Amino acid sequence: MKKERERKEEFRTTVGGTVLKSVYTASDVEEPKYEKLSLPGEYPFTRNIRSTGYRSRLWTMRQYAGFATVEETNRRYKYLYEQGQTGFSVAFHLPTQVGYDSDHPLSAGEVGRCGVAIDSLREMEDLWDGIPLTDVSTSMTINATAPIILAMYIVAAEKQGADKSKLRGTVQNDILKEYIARNTYIFGPNPSMRLVTDICSYCSQNMPRWNSISISGYHMREAGATAIQEAAFTIADGIAYVQAMRDRGMKVDSFAPRFSFFFAAYTNLLEEVAKFRALRRVWAKIMKERFGAKNPRSMMLRYHVQTDGFTLTKEQPFNNIVRVTIQALAAVLGGCQSLHTNSFDEALALPTEEAVKVALRTQQIIAYESGLPDTVDPLGGAYYIEWLTDRIEDGIMEYIDKIDEMGGTLEAIKRGYIQKEIMNSAYGYQKAVDSGEQVIVGLNKFTDAETEEEVNLLEIGEEAEKKQVERLKRLKRERDNEKVTRALSKVRQVARSNENIMPVLVEAVKTYATVGEITDVLRDVFGEYREPTII
Repeated sequence: MKKERERKEEFRTTVGGTVLKSVYTASDVEEPKYEKLSLPGEYPFTRNIRSTGYRSRLWTMRQYAGFATVEETNRRYKYLYEQGQTGFSVAFHLPTQVGYDSDHPLSAGEVGRCGVAIDSLREMEDLWDGIPLTDVSTSMTINATAPIILAMYIVAAEKQGADKSKLRGTVQNDILKEYIARNTYIFGPNPSMRLVTDICSYCSQNMPRWNSISISGYHMREAGATAIQEAAFTIADGIAYVQAMRDRGMKVDSFAPRFSFFFAAYTNLLEEVAKFRALRRVWAKIMKERFGAKNPRSMMLRYHVQTDGFTLTKEQPFNNIVRVTIQALAAVLGGCQSLHTNSFDEALALPTEEAVKVALRTQQIIAYESGLPDTVDPLGGAYYIEWLTDRIEDGIMEYIDKIDEMGGTLEAIKRGYIQKEIMNSAYGYQKAVDSGEQVIVGLNKFTDAETEEEVNLLEIGEEAEKKQVERLKRLKRERDNEKVTRALSKVRQVARSNENIMPVLVEAVKTYATVGEITDVLRDVFGEYREPTII
């Protein structure tokens, strides 16, 4: 039969990715691996970590939210909960993420803009007003100041009458990806890793239901990483954290079951499904073969997915609803445990209530109308999916081997290797978009300059900053400042020792010491990190 002419000379998974054949058959799949493909719930968990998948319970619908003041964010949380959200996810504004209070000169113009302002325990208490923390699961996207924020959450929950051992949720606590892609670090790698492991150790002993770390590839993908790079560099970070915990003398099965991950879902649906399947397999093998884990839960890659904000466009913003739907389908077909769907207006501003409701409804329609959750790994066994899963696994391991040869993730970061790999991929992607090789509907093809879609936007006014600064001034007048001074002195003392810092942070936040005040003490002890020039 004469072969028909194809649209392009070659097709790839993503820009610069694997070249694809037009069709895949049994001959493309490694027979031994294919014939012995494990069932869901069986090691190495390629098909799912649970034998029943979503037939036992659906993924957690966890919409990321936070803006302006705690009162406004609290109202948004209650609104989402009323609309059927099943878990909370806190977005903190930039000053909180880098350890400045709202009244700091560097916070000017940033208060409440990209998240909610949390300066002290008082804001944490008000953020959860009317929301019983014993009944909900909470995720907090915070890294450099994660120990302080977690301490505030614990105390706020205890003030509600909660037992911290029963709290459920996740603190991101992934500082390595900050050096790689996001840059909200404060201290150097060594003291930062000490704080990460302090949290993991504290949670393993005191908060058995809490995920002490969420190792994040999402921000690497946002920075321009390919699917394989996102997967590989996240696994490499995970290896570094596991090794750091072992170096503290902890047995792998005492902490690894509460490690979790966070990935992006891109619009290339089948590549993303294969990525998630490969990730489960790789992590299981590494934990069993490299670290000697015995508990199957230590080998299970549990992960949250956020649809990829990088792919959203301000041009023809309603197209983003379709993009988010495809990405959410990839996450569900891939077997995630938790999912956030971006709002269609996020390339323009923080999302409105209308937009977040559409995003949440997208998940609910997939959950209750699509039929996808009714069987586990429905694409498993498809020749192309199995072939691509194997290729992504191979690509991940190639990167892991390179990073191991360099001496591990920290050394690879110091050399700028991971950062350069991502930068090169980002450059290649942008060139492809600019040339039209990578089509973005509404941006570089099928554009419509004459018609602008009307979209209502959420605006954060200056009043939110003024209100928060005044609130902070009032707190500092009303609290017992002698208690604050003594508490900060204890933080300084422990920071200079080898003790776990979490207990003394819990005591410090009880005095209403602020994020900025505590961070300043740690800056004085640990110093501040300055990123090396990468050429």
